[in-house]
Amino acid sequence: MWGAAIPSLPVHDRPRERLATLGAGALSDAELVAIQLGTGGSGESALSLAQALLAEWGGMAGLARAAVDELARRRGVGPAKASRLVVAFALADRAASATRSRLLRTSADVAAVAAPLIGRERVEQVVLLVADHGQRLTRVLTVARGGSSGCVVPVREILSLVLRHDGVAFALAHNHPGGTLDPSRADVAVTARLRSAARGLDLRLLDHVIVTGDGWRSVSPDLPG
Repeated sequence: MWGAAIPSLPVHDRPRERLATLGAGALSDAELVAIQLGTGGSGESALSLAQALLAEWGGMAGLARAAVDELARRRGVGPAKASRLVVAFALADRAASATRSRLLRTSADVAAVAAPLIGRERVEQVVLLVADHGQRLTRVLTVARGGSSGCVVPVREILSLVLRHDGVAFALAHNHPGGTLDPSRADVAVTARLRSAARGLDLRLLDHVIVTGDGWRSVSPDLPG
């Protein structure tokens, strides 16, 4: 069935018709990707192309980490389809982040904001979460971007940004592209530096969280759970 051209499939087996009648939750990963692609390649249906992409990237999670230029090189995809796929995953991540708690009461709250933004990135990034006196999130800013092996956390710039945005408390999060959640010596050291410098400015570092995929770990928590 997957190799057949979509118009030749029975109506009840076509992804768009199934989406309209059953909803997105009833569709397979391949069907959802096929709808985003719209069309297949030469002699290959959108369903076949979607299934091949999922196999090549190790499933939906792997495909979500692919860059536009990587996908565009695949025969049958090209820049337009690649862009649609990358944007679809980005929108899903933003929607997930927007629906989660905006109160930074726990380490899990910090991770819930950061993970959809940087958890799947393949280069290390650092995001700053600025909060008010009630620990309500007011701003999320990317403060550093490095390579697959790490990046420098700009302590002075972070504190300056918290003050500039009228923050009283803040949290930090960064991803480990390699997949490990274990904090490095540098992670622990920069957390201690930030905590000490923040106290001198009457600011409070709530937490520093490492995220990878949907997993997370606190480096040095002040928050419970």
